[in-house]
Amino acid sequence: MMTNQIEFNIVPVAECSILVTLTLSPSNKQSSAEYAQYMAHFSDAIRQNLASVLMNVTPAYHTVLVDYLPYRVSEHQFIQQLNDLLNHSLSSFSNVSNTRNTIDLPAYYSPETALDLDRYQDKDLSLDDIIQYHTSHTYSVSAIGFTPGFAFMSDVVNELALPRHSTPRLNVPKGSIAIADTKTAVYPSDSPGGWNIIGNCPLPLFEHSQLKNAGNTQTPLSLLNVGDTVRFTAISKQEFIELRFMAISGGAVNG
Repeated sequence: MMTNQIEFNIVPVAECSILVTLTLSPSNKQSSAEYAQYMAHFSDAIRQNLASVLMNVTPAYHTVLVDYLPYRVSEHQFIQQLNDLLNHSLSSFSNVSNTRNTIDLPAYYSPETALDLDRYQDKDLSLDDIIQYHTSHTYSVSAIGFTPGFAFMSDVVNELALPRHSTPRLNVPKGSIAIADTKTAVYPSDSPGGWNIIGNCPLPLFEHSQLKNAGNTQTPLSLLNVGDTVRFTAISKQEFIELRFMAISGGAVNG
């Protein structure tokens, strides 16, 4: 199916699971940020219009995995509903204003938080170079995965692109700002990881304490969601300490 130079394919991939794959036509040169806007728009449309038969909607770079309730709708009916909904969403996308969130993330770049500074120094980049390159660019959240609240953001400038470690660290500190290849991200919790660490963000990115109430609240658990725009702002050590203290004490304001 093709509308507005976007093609989509809808196929069942497991019991109760449908995969929607979207691709741009060859003549449509679209940035990763614009693509993320499409994915967010389609995912929101599915959640809002098919809520009564849904379990989960999981958007990624070019796909949306939709898990549905088979006792409420048949596979054939659900695929038809998705097809109709996506056609309508494609035709209406250009008429929808860009209302995605723009989020400023404070970032403390320093020798103590930039755990992989030496790898960049091997590329003849100083800490000041890293700060300049990383904060001068605006990023788009393209996918959420790996751990809850881990947002894959596209794309860093070529100077910062660096392959992930061949052997991951057993523990990466919560809040670590990282780069792997052309993507950047912030680790929302302590976890293993092989990305290159360049700083730390003191804001909480995922509300683990609210997981038990996830079904009873409209408040997103994750600060960052697909389609959001993100900017990093360098802060001092004192600002980092104050924001981290506020986050621990529950006084930080997200966004």
